[in-house]
Amino acid sequence: MQTIHSDNYPIFFENSLAELKKFVDAGNYSRSFILTDEHTSVHCLPLVQAVFDGHENFDIIEVSSGEESKTIDFCIGIWKMLIDFEADRKALLINLGGGVITDMGGFAASTFKRGIDFVHVPTTLLSQVDASVGGKTGIDMDNIKNIIGTFTQPKAVFISDDFFKTLPERQILSGIGEMLKHGLIMDAAYWEALKNSDLSKPSAALIHRSVEIKNEVVIEDPTEKSIRKALNFGHTIGHAVETNSLINDKHPLTHGEAIALGMICEAYLSHKKTGLSSADLDEIVTVISKLYPKYNLAETNFDTLCAIMLKDKKNQNGNINCTLLTNIGQCVLDNICTNDELCESLSFYANL
Repeated sequence: MQTIHSDNYPIFFENSLAELKKFVDAGNYSRSFILTDEHTSVHCLPLVQAVFDGHENFDIIEVSSGEESKTIDFCIGIWKMLIDFEADRKALLINLGGGVITDMGGFAASTFKRGIDFVHVPTTLLSQVDASVGGKTGIDMDNIKNIIGTFTQPKAVFISDDFFKTLPERQILSGIGEMLKHGLIMDAAYWEALKNSDLSKPSAALIHRSVEIKNEVVIEDPTEKSIRKALNFGHTIGHAVETNSLINDKHPLTHGEAIALGMICEAYLSHKKTGLSSADLDEIVTVISKLYPKYNLAETNFDTLCAIMLKDKKNQNGNINCTLLTNIGQCVLDNICTNDELCESLSFYANL
């Protein structure tokens, strides 16, 4: 797969870990740090260390895995470790992990000493096709996802399918949710390709195309003033359901599972408000429902979910904003949705 060039940084696919070594060797950095969690330390860090043949002395900063760790308290821990290791402004932070690591690591690096360089080595499918590309960094606060953050681009992204060998199938499906979204908002042909593929083992070509789509959007609109809002399809409702699940469920939904639910609901809203056909709605529901087990919304208070949506960073003037579809492969931005409409869409999903 060819290297993709984003906003002044490359996204490597072929021999990407070897490219990481070249990047570090050429970077003239004073110190190199790797941010990991307890899982990537075991399963992924050895793959990175192997390409350096033991010649690079990395300092390791490890945090706990999971969305619950993406908070200011864990960021303070990262900053303290960087201070303890005497990191200066010529240091490099290598974010090795999933979306929590790339989001939080990017935020920690972009604010430490007013900014040090960082690169992403995303180890999950979700982080490869979503969190690692586009320059969004962020942490959660008061159970609101990514409410604190910056727009800061990495110096490079290194995507390798070597990490998938130890990735559970549920985590693969979490990434598929974002890939389906890319097809629905921008590329009907890509949606068709996804529909007709074995998504338990997504091909390198499909992953590459997903990264291409996201990259095309963020280059055109790096700070989410216009077309980048398209990437929010499924996320207004999906983030609220994900947040509620994290608070209340013993085994919370993954991000991709929540976004899949959100896409069904927002496809329903698209049918009601922006002209999505019944046939397209049925197709979206059928494809997503075959991939993801249905989540039980029966005991969830829909008004509670709407209250969470009101805190979403995408809203303006107290209105809940959704990106909706006109057709598969085309979307329309900035659709104000009322509580009644949002609750109706949740009822639609609950009654499938």
